[in-house]
Parts: sequence; structure tokens; C-alpha cells
Amino acid sequence: MNSPIESRLANAMIFIRNLDNCPPSYLNDPGRKDFFEIVWLKNEDPLHDTKSHGFDIKGDWVYLIPPYRVHQLNKAGKNGELLSFKRDFLDEDDKEFLLDIFKIFNVQGEFSCLRLDTGAATDLGNVYQLLQNEYQEAGDDLVVLKAILKVFLLKLIKVKEQEFTGHDIHQKRVYDFLMLLESNYLNIRNTDFYAAKLDISSKRLNQILKEKLDKTGMQLIHDRLILEAKRMIIHSEYTIKEIAFQLGFSDRPYFSRFFKKQTGQTPDEFQKQSQNHLKVKHNTLSDSSSIH
Repeated sequence: MNSPIESRLANAMIFIRNLDNCPPSYLNDPGRKDFFEIVWLKNEDPLHDTKSHGFDIKGDWVYLIPPYRVHQLNKAGKNGELLSFKRDFLDEDDKEFLLDIFKIFNVQGEFSCLRLDTGAATDLGNVYQLLQNEYQEAGDDLVVLKAILKVFLLKLIKVKEQEFTGHDIHQKRVYDFLMLLESNYLNIRNTDFYAAKLDISSKRLNQILKEKLDKTGMQLIHDRLILEAKRMIIHSEYTIKEIAFQLGFSDRPYFSRFFKKQTGQTPDEFQKQSQNHLKVKHNTLSDSSSIH
């Protein structure tokens, strides 16, 4: 029998909690995989490695975690907020807004992370307070709650766009490449296509990607395929063979060789490891050192 919070989560469109008041039943609920998740750490160290970026310091960090995530972020004991919502809670008629949401939650792969400056944190905090108040009072009338959530998400989109486009032209090209990749990786797996769309040569695109992300275009295409494969292995009911075909591989052995070359494991080994991990640490998001 489900506990009350599990039943509420299964039927809910949105879930808001302070991180120190987030019940284990939420973290353990299998229905959680259907939610977009926003984790806002306040005056905390980041949950991921930022040493290579030169700012491993306390601050306000916002993690945007898409549905059907592969990994979890261990938020135990952190100060901050948790906001989760289902896609159905958004305005399906606003296609441009939905695309922007999809982009900011997926542009960096398994999760996206924003570091807020003081101004952005204050601005977002004001909207979040309205959101939290309405969440506590809304009852069955969710119209105002939806409207405030949209404002909050639009402000996050603005922060994200400034992060990617407010630097130099190469940073913008990286952003545009990642957007193109998200829309085309299942069907087009050669760097020439993406370079042509960006009106630069493949060699120049690879130079820019190597400088900004330390990976070539082909490596990023492969990374995106592996991420989708992992998501499907963990969260779908498809067999490994069916997943291979859905991802465009001609047969299972070819897919298995590709997967092992990229991850060091066969798809079956990854599936077994992730199942064991869920049993042991169901309430945390392991990082890549725990599930490769």
C-alpha cells in the first residue's frame, strides 16, 4: 500500500518543498521520474565538480533535472528549495515556451546547472515566494499557480540564455550546436551537418567545441546517444535489442560494442549495475563515479 505522500505525488502535477523538509517517500517514489525537477541550493557548495571552471565556492546554484534522469544528485543536508512539476502542468499550446523549457533542462545532458548572482537570486526569490504561497493555498484551482510557475521558468530561461550568449561568439556557437544536436542526434550523426548549419567548417566547429567543452563534435554526439541509451535502459520497458533499434543501430551486437566502447560496460552490465544501485541508494542521485 502506498503511503499518503506517495499517493499525493502519483496524482500531483506539482510538488514544492524546502530541501530540509523533503520526505524520503518523495525521493523513493518511482513516479518521481515523470517530473521536471528544480533544485535550488542557497549559500551552498555545488553538487558537481566545478574545479575545472575555477569557482568551487559557496553560492546559489540551480539544478535543472529532466524527467527520466539517469543520475540523482545527493541533496542530503543541503539548504535550499525543491520544485518539481510534470510536463502536463505546462501550457501545451505555447510551443516556443515548451521548447525553451526542454532546452534548458537538457542542454548539458543529464542535468543543467546555473549559478545565480545576487541580483538574479533576489529576483527569482521574489517569484518563488509567490509560487510557494499560492501552492499552499491553491487547493484545486491551479490557474494562478500555473501562471506564477511560468513566470519563474521564464526568468530561469533568461538567466540561461545570458549565460550562454553573454560571452563571445564561440560560446553562442556552442549553444547553437547543442540545440541542433538535441533536435537531430537520433538521425544525423556527422559533424559536417552541424557545421554547415552553423555556417562554419567542421574543422573550425571541432576547434571551438574542443576549446569550450574539451570534446569534439563526434564525441558530443556519442555522449548524447549514450545518455539516451542509459535513460531508456533504466526507465523504459524496452529490451536492449529494442533500444538499439530505436536509437538507430542496425543490430544489437553493434549497439553493444558502441556502448561498451563509450562506457567500458555492456548495456546488460549497466542495466544490472543500475538496478542494484536503485536497491541500495534509491533516495540519492549517484554521480558518474557510481553509475558510469
